[in-house]
Amino acid sequence: MAAPRSAPEHVIPTHARVLVVEARFYDDLADALLEGAKAAIAEVGATCEVHTVPGALEIPAAIAILMDAAAARGQPFDGAVALGAVIRGETTHYEIVSEESSRALMDLSVARKMPLGNGILTVENDAQAWARARRSDLDKGGGAAKACLAMIRLKRAAEQA
Repeated sequence: MAAPRSAPEHVIPTHARVLVVEARFYDDLADALLEGAKAAIAEVGATCEVHTVPGALEIPAAIAILMDAAAARGQPFDGAVALGAVIRGETTHYEIVSEESSRALMDLSVARKMPLGNGILTVENDAQAWARARRSDLDKGGGAAKACLAMIRLKRAAEQA
């Protein structure tokens, strides 16, 4: 008998607590990404707590700090969503920020076995950023939240097996 291809549908991540950390370097883009993430989280009956940091490089550390603090209070988060935008400029700063924030998020997720949705946009220009941020277009904020929720569902199913 083949193993199931995904977590059972009956394991819906309702009552999940999701941490959302958003970088506010580009305020309008952050608002659009957050709108999509909050809608996707609310759609399944989960809740979120939103925290803000200056830029994408601060997101992984903020997630680690806030996850630990919530667990210490006896109110752990089930997963996290990272939101922000890195737009290419004229220097190598783009490569550093996009690569290091992504690497740190992956390291954090794997080390802690933590469901995480990465919604940090890495784009060439404002037009690409907006196409990805708007809910009416690619809705990458909503997509990151849905990825986190899918991983929460997978983790809950694995724990029940």
